[in-house]
Amino acid sequence: MKKTIKNVGMAMGLLLLIGQFTSCDQKSETAIKSETVIVNDVIEEEAPLLLKARKPVVFITGLDKGNSLFYRNARNYFTEKGHQIIEDQYSIEEIIHWMNANATKNPYGEVHIVNISNPYKGMNLETVVQGEKITAETLRKNITQGTLPTLENVVTSNSKIIFHSYGIGQNMELMKTLKDTFVAEEVPNVIASSYATVFGGKFSNHYLAKPFYICYPTANSPGKMDLSKEIKKKYSEEREIDWFKALKNYEERYIGEAYTTQFNIPIEWTFDYHNTDEARPNFTSQEEVMDWIDQQEDLVVELEKLKIPVDKFRWQWKVKNSLLILKGKTTVLCVLKPLIKPYGDLKHIKPDTNNKRLYAIK
Repeated sequence: MKKTIKNVGMAMGLLLLIGQFTSCDQKSETAIKSETVIVNDVIEEEAPLLLKARKPVVFITGLDKGNSLFYRNARNYFTEKGHQIIEDQYSIEEIIHWMNANATKNPYGEVHIVNISNPYKGMNLETVVQGEKITAETLRKNITQGTLPTLENVVTSNSKIIFHSYGIGQNMELMKTLKDTFVAEEVPNVIASSYATVFGGKFSNHYLAKPFYICYPTANSPGKMDLSKEIKKKYSEEREIDWFKALKNYEERYIGEAYTTQFNIPIEWTFDYHNTDEARPNFTSQEEVMDWIDQQEDLVVELEKLKIPVDKFRWQWKVKNSLLILKGKTTVLCVLKPLIKPYGDLKHIKPDTNNKRLYAIK
C-alpha cells in the first residue's frame, strides 16, 4: 500500500513538472509571436508614404514677336489640357524660385518649360534675371558661382522637367548642365527633343518636325532657286523633300508636307581706339569688313561658335568719335519636315516624352 501511494506521488510530481515545461514553452512561443508582431508594426509604420504628384505646371517663358505665334499656341494647347499656366518667369532663377515658393505636400509631376531657341544662339531663356541667355557654358558658370537658387525637396525621381523648344535634345552638354541645375534631394528627369517642337499646327495642335537650316545676308537673298540648290547640297542625304517647293511654302498644306519658317541673327561689336596705338580701319565696302574680321582671332572664334560663315552676314559699320561699331545680320531659313507615322493613316507621330527616339532623357 505504501508502495502504491509512493508510485502515485511520483506520477503526480512528474505530471506537474511536465506541465511547468509545457507552460514555459507556450509562454516562450507567445513571447516570440508577440515580438514578431511588434517588429512588423515598426516596419509598417516606417514604410514611406507615396504622395500623388500634383497636376502639370507649364512655364510660358517668352513673348511672341513679329508673326510668331509660338507662345500663344503653346499656351492654348496646355490650357485645353487643363494644365496650370505660369507666365512672367523669364529665367531659370525665377522658375526655381517659383517652384520652391509654390510647393505643396504633393511633389511636382510634370514641369513644362516652353521657350524658343535655335541651334546658333541657343535658348532665349535667361540664366538669372537680366543675365546671359542659357547655353551650356553660361549655365555652368552660374552653377559654379552659386548665383542660381537650389531646388528644394519638391520633386521625386519620377518628376519630369520637360523643355519644349528647337533641338535642345541634340546638345548633350546642355542637357547635362540642365540636369545639374535642377538637382534636389531626389533628382528629376530632364527631357527635351532633338527635333523642332511645333504648336498650333493646321492638322495637330502639337507635333515634332525635323529642321534643316540655310542662311543668307539679310535683305540680300540670292533667290529661292539658288537657295534650294545650296540646301539640297548641304543635306544631300535627304531625298524626300522638294527643296524649291518647301522654300516657297510657309505652312503645312497636307500632313507631312515640308514648309519654311525664318528668323534673323544679329551681331554687334564695338571697338574703342581711344587709348591704343592701333590705327582704326576705314572701310569702304563689306568685302573690306569681312577681310578685316578674318584677321581678328577673337572674332573668328565667335563666328565659329555660331557656325555661320562671315559672308552670310550683311555688314554695316559706324564711326563715332574713337569708337568703331560693326553690325552684322543674317537671315536663317528653317525648313521643317513634320514627323509622320510610317504606316496606317497619314498622321503626325505623337510627341511621347517617354519615347527615346523622339526625346533625350537625362
